[in-house]
Amino acid sequence: MANVNLLKGLEKISEHWDPHMVAAVNDHDVKVAKIKGEFVWHHHSDTDELFLILKGTVKMVMETETLILNEGDVFVVKKGVEHKPVAEEEAHILMIEKNGTINTGEVVNEKTKINIKTL
Repeated sequence: MANVNLLKGLEKISEHWDPHMVAAVNDHDVKVAKIKGEFVWHHHSDTDELFLILKGTVKMVMETETLILNEGDVFVVKKGVEHKPVAEEEAHILMIEKNGTINTGEVVNEKTKINIKTL
């Protein structure tokens, strides 16, 4: 077992919307990413997705509401809920989701990441 320093690991990430694996816990992946701009509308049919805002502010746009998530906030997008994270300035996020969850859900486009790198 080895510890992972999220702050040092995030320094190594250069591309926005490029999630990196931090750890696996039971049947869930813990990932971090740097984000900026708008992501794509998507949903995950079979899993919830937890977001922890490590740095910055993220607007979580959903079908029925928009939430502003600030540094230190935790929010769970329930399975099946269409959502789109937006960060006007660079933000750093930690996500927990079921093993093998694709970042763009059931949408496949240029932001889809299949082979997730490890920090």
